[in-house]
Amino acid sequence: MSQIANRHAVVFGAGRGIGAAIARALYDAGAELTLVDRDQQVGTVAAELNCHSLRADVTDWDAVQAVAAKCEGQAPVHHVLYAVGLGSGKSGFPFWRMAPSDWKGIFEVNTLGAVHVAHAFVEPMVQRGDGSFVLLASVSGQFGARNDPPYSAAKAALINFGQVMAMDMAEFGVRCNLIAPGIVDTPMQERVYRANVARFVEAQRPDYATWMQDKLNVNVPLRRPQTVEDIAEAALYLCRAVNVTGQVLNVDGGWVQKG
Repeated sequence: MSQIANRHAVVFGAGRGIGAAIARALYDAGAELTLVDRDQQVGTVAAELNCHSLRADVTDWDAVQAVAAKCEGQAPVHHVLYAVGLGSGKSGFPFWRMAPSDWKGIFEVNTLGAVHVAHAFVEPMVQRGDGSFVLLASVSGQFGARNDPPYSAAKAALINFGQVMAMDMAEFGVRCNLIAPGIVDTPMQERVYRANVARFVEAQRPDYATWMQDKLNVNVPLRRPQTVEDIAEAALYLCRAVNVTGQVLNVDGGWVQKG
């Protein structure tokens, strides 16, 4: 039996970027979709894919519970994909350039939001003995990225929680895996660029393309950025891989392996 075709997949963060790419890949694979985002753009993506959409903020526990109930009411949920991420828009180097107050919102979205989604969806999946979660982590969660300490720490916490999920759900036949993208050319990467070059006098600031290639040359053995489609292909694999759980799949051009 196909693990995707005609099965209900719920994608959080589907309004744009990686989440929208995952939604399109699942659609092409024949999934029945519900797309969720706090951004109204999710409706545009849903119209393109002829599927349901819901507006919700993952930091709102009541709202996430309501989403889960509506999704289960439409059709049993087989796959839940959490493609939500938020950076601080600021830069460390060192960490005390940022304030403790910069941390709370980042953890609420990147970590606690995933906790809300997991709690809201897990019980019916466990009762059926079938399904999977795919959580969007980051290479930053594996080695402590100095450019955005709150984001790095929040993604590390997400990885830890995802591995706990995998072990707790395994005896019920439900899986959890994570994807750790490297340098993906998205609006979020542009915000990282702006935060990092803000410290330089204007005459010494590299343009975005130069900054990006320099970053790739230093960190990524393949020296090319990852695409949203690369991440979407990884998500499809993890939905299908019935004997894979508790894993972090690095889609990073070799960054983590380089160390």
